[in-house]
Amino acid sequence: MKTSEIKELSTPDLLERIDTEKTLLVRMKLNHAITPLDNPQKVKELKLTIARLHTEMRTRELNKKSNS
Repeated sequence: MKTSEIKELSTPDLLERIDTEKTLLVRMKLNHAITPLDNPQKVKELKLTIARLHTEMRTRELNKKSNS
């Protein structure tokens, strides 16, 4: 997921997306432990996506505080 796509999401959608991605990461790690994934790089990409989502949430929090 690109940064531009993340910035377009509303805050509730962003929170929902973070939960969804975290659940997917846990499942992917479990599946990888049982049988190796075809592309283990997907785990790394998913972690980066989660980090991008958290970064956008933090940016919004800081902007909200500075505007208050």
